[in-house]
Amino acid sequence: MDERKRTRYLNITKEVIGHLGGRENLTGVAHCATRLRVVLKDNEKANLEAIDNVDLVKGVFLAGDQVQIIFGSGLVNDVYEVFADHTGMKGQSLSDLKTEANQKMNPLQRVLKGLSDVFIDIMPGILAAALLTGLSGVLGNLSIVESNQTLFGINRLINISSGAIFGFLPLVVAYSACKRFGGRPIMGLVLGCIMLSGSLADAYAAAQGTAAFETIHLFGIPVDLIGFQGGIIIALMMGWVVAKLDNFFEKHVPEVIRLLVSPLLTTLCGAFLLFLAVGPLGRALQSGITNALVWSTNNLGIFGYALFSGVQQLIVITGLHHIFGAIESQLLADTGRNFINPLMSVAMIAQGGAVLGLMANRYSDKKSRELCGSSFVSILFGITEPALFGVNIRYRYPLVCGCLGGVIGGALVYIFNLAALGFGTTVVPGIAICDPANGGYTKYVAAHLIALAAGFAFTVLYGKMIAKETVQTAPAAKAAATVPPTPAAAASFTELRIVSPVKGKVKDVSESVDQTFAAKVLGEGVAIDVEDGTIYAPVDGTIMQVTDTGHAVTMELADGVTLLIHCGVDTVKLGGKGFQVFVKDGQRVQQGTPLLKMDIPTVKKAGYPTQTMMVFEMDDDKVVEITPDQKYVAVIRNK
Repeated sequence: MDERKRTRYLNITKEVIGHLGGRENLTGVAHCATRLRVVLKDNEKANLEAIDNVDLVKGVFLAGDQVQIIFGSGLVNDVYEVFADHTGMKGQSLSDLKTEANQKMNPLQRVLKGLSDVFIDIMPGILAAALLTGLSGVLGNLSIVESNQTLFGINRLINISSGAIFGFLPLVVAYSACKRFGGRPIMGLVLGCIMLSGSLADAYAAAQGTAAFETIHLFGIPVDLIGFQGGIIIALMMGWVVAKLDNFFEKHVPEVIRLLVSPLLTTLCGAFLLFLAVGPLGRALQSGITNALVWSTNNLGIFGYALFSGVQQLIVITGLHHIFGAIESQLLADTGRNFINPLMSVAMIAQGGAVLGLMANRYSDKKSRELCGSSFVSILFGITEPALFGVNIRYRYPLVCGCLGGVIGGALVYIFNLAALGFGTTVVPGIAICDPANGGYTKYVAAHLIALAAGFAFTVLYGKMIAKETVQTAPAAKAAATVPPTPAAAASFTELRIVSPVKGKVKDVSESVDQTFAAKVLGEGVAIDVEDGTIYAPVDGTIMQVTDTGHAVTMELADGVTLLIHCGVDTVKLGGKGFQVFVKDGQRVQQGTPLLKMDIPTVKKAGYPTQTMMVFEMDDDKVVEITPDQKYVAVIRNK
């Protein structure tokens, strides 16, 4: 690194440290392919808005207990080198940083974070069940379905399918929880099977007094042999218990008998704990949570609904919102109606209204229009992270205005007595699981439109009347400052045609499961749902950098254009496990040259998405056209 660059990066380092509360407020620093990640003693001392305006910074946000500062591929390595040298924190890994962050979380936060992780893996199944339930409900209300044998048969199969998924949901939750807490997932499945065993009386029938059940005595304690249908929270608890038992016996049973004895002891001890301790405790907890929620709606009325919807998206920011899945499941199991789903849904669309309001305030800025437009589209399908992290949190006031819109939406949910027949899908797809009773569909649409309009109106009014002086250029609209290209790749061009770097379904990067890429903070590009893990050069160019962990590669193309290929989400935490690199820095490659390989089973087993992103960085005199459904997924041209 030449002295000019080092001086520039040192000035950036000093400025960033000042905005983070000083050197004494830093506890750790590391980096991934695009971001500098910093853990602080006190996050309140960090001025994220000021950091966002520092030279070369493309965006900044707080994720969990990490301040993540986006510099872009290649550049972040040089900035980190200077930053780490200046602070004396060189040599820390992302796992070290994660440990620092976890130490700052209190026990309740760690528990909630773990529970939220459980539902991420099983969400596709929950979505399928919810949509099938909604579809069955819609078809069941049509007279033509009742009178037509084929249509009636189709609806019956749909109903059976949705009921089966929800019926065995405790088993799936036990599997996912055991995996999340470090046990062998199969042991979670075994205990899940015990919970739903046909030898036990059906829990619903027993509660209604229509099924007889046997009572046995263990150590003088009476135990009713009743199944755990609908026992989502019990399944979560058992997943944790089984994981700890599995790890304990795997560690302490002699190796010569471990294969047979360890699973035996895990299953036997798990079954005893299920019936003697976890089951009774979980049933009491489930009943308490459901009763508390029902109490709040019965006693706090419209204020309870409005408060929940107003703060729900703030919970999304913490990443702990998936825990609501357990509560929604329990509500459905106990009452048959899920009032939380429409509350969350109107909270989401209200944030969408805030996004549109900001776009209206900044309509003359093309980049802002593009960023807000793509973020709003994702909200329509119940995905708010791009809007939250890419737009509303950046400007603060749209986030607050969206929460106010959520308050109004929550009040309408109460007034309209809205509820869902399932969970896991919201906003536009959510209408499929809306309870259609008493004009439910019409009221569902009305509540969402009003919440949308409220979020929009609050944002426009605040932006025009109060926040004119505080509105700043959106991070995505900032000029992308880059290190000058190397002479070998500085040739000019008229048009560059780029193919997909990996086999799989290609879509616009706004549909990425990673909110930073989806918000286009790192630039335009594509996201690929990979089918094969081999990554090929999508165009001729020079390898600028392959990350030490092998999960990302940066290429320099003609005339200073760079592209980043990032394999998976958060795969940097694997530390290189599951990745094989075939090229090295400075190597010239042609289109089709193998760059690296991602071992898909290894990455999935570790719990990380394998979706791969390719994004572009270029000067303002060039434009990129994204065409995910064509041979060339991107074409870069001079303006």
